[in-house]
Amino acid sequence: MIKRLIFTEKAAVLCENNCYTFLVHEDTNKIEIKKFISKRYKVNVLKVNILKKLGKKVRRGKVSGHTKTYKKAYVFTDQKITDLEEVA
Repeated sequence: MIKRLIFTEKAAVLCENNCYTFLVHEDTNKIEIKKFISKRYKVNVLKVNILKKLGKKVRRGKVSGHTKTYKKAYVFTDQKITDLEEVA
């Protein structure tokens, strides 16, 4: 369901406002993410925003391929998640 926590500069700024960014499986929906985060970290989830980034076609000389498609979830909570603050 949740692959890993994404921690970039943008995610660090959002983390100060109780918004956490996760890389999730492509078949996961908002309701499943909300239930999982609420149960695992014992916080109240206010809302979940999902962003799906489609892979692009790329070419390296004669070899053509594509970059990976991924899905991110922005999870807004009412309080800080202390377990995730320690990792960051």
